[in-house]
Amino acid sequence: MTFNSDPQKRQAGLEKMSEVYSFEMSDGLGDFFGYTVEHLFGDIWQRPGLSMRDRRLMLIAALVAGGGMDGTVGIQIDSALAKGDLTPDDLREITLFLTHYLGWPKGAALNSQVETAIARAEKS
Repeated sequence: MTFNSDPQKRQAGLEKMSEVYSFEMSDGLGDFFGYTVEHLFGDIWQRPGLSMRDRRLMLIAALVAGGGMDGTVGIQIDSALAKGDLTPDDLREITLFLTHYLGWPKGAALNSQVETAIARAEKS
C-alpha cells in the first residue's frame, strides 16, 4: 500500500509542523513521513476546538506518561516557550502536577528538561 499524497495538505502540514516545532520543516520521503505531515499535522493539528496551548499540554503529558522523554518533549517545551504558549511558571507547575500522577522518576526527568529549556530561553 502506497501513500497518495495531496500537495495542498502536504504544504499545510509542513507549515503546521514548522509552527508546532518552531523550526523550518523540510519535506521528507516515505509513507510514514507522508502520513505524519498530511494526516497528523495537515488534519489533526488543524482541527478547531483546541488551542495550540491545549494541544501542547496534552502532548507533553502523554509523552511523559508513556515514558517518551526523548527529544520530542524537549522540542515541545522549547517551542512552547518560544511561541509564548507556556511560560516558565506554567512548565514548572505542569512538572509538579505530572510528577504526582506519573511518578517521581518521570517527573524528575521532565523537571530536568524544563529547567534546561528555561535556562536556554533566558539566555537568548
